[in-house]
Amino acid sequence: MTECAARYGGSLYALAAEEQQEERILQELTLAVASCRQESAYLRLLQTPSIPKRERCALLDEAFAGMHPYVVNFLKLLCQEELLGELSGCEQAYRERYNDAHGILEATVTSAVPLTEDARARLQTVLQAKTGKTICLHEKTDPEVLAGLRLDLDGKRLDDTVQRRLERLRDEILSAGL
Repeated sequence: MTECAARYGGSLYALAAEEQQEERILQELTLAVASCRQESAYLRLLQTPSIPKRERCALLDEAFAGMHPYVVNFLKLLCQEELLGELSGCEQAYRERYNDAHGILEATVTSAVPLTEDARARLQTVLQAKTGKTICLHEKTDPEVLAGLRLDLDGKRLDDTVQRRLERLRDEILSAGL
């Protein structure tokens, strides 16, 4: 995330918090980012310098009608400042501020196969007990993991996969000079 995205996303969060609209604006901002990712041609259109900014902002008004005015105006501000390319970073900055304020930690668990409901619930319970925060758990599957789990939490990686265990064993054997 760039400094610009952090500043803009953080400013939107401060405004939303002041108006007690943090959750709604987070949901709508996330939806706007997902829409722009899904329709990359639309995002390119909004970034086309040959189209007057007034017309591009009118397109945003149409596309995001019904959303909170803060979200629509935020998108228009990014468009006017030629910063729509920073939109996903702004959403990330907003989400980080939201999570900090609400005691939420995002964690990503990677496994060879999808976790069962029971395993997911146990992992979430353990993480919440250790951190004292609400855990928002995202799952990824990666067949290269073979077995075990890799957990990314709060900027740290905990890797207890078979692949990592084999790498550590190999390093131990090599360091022993065998």
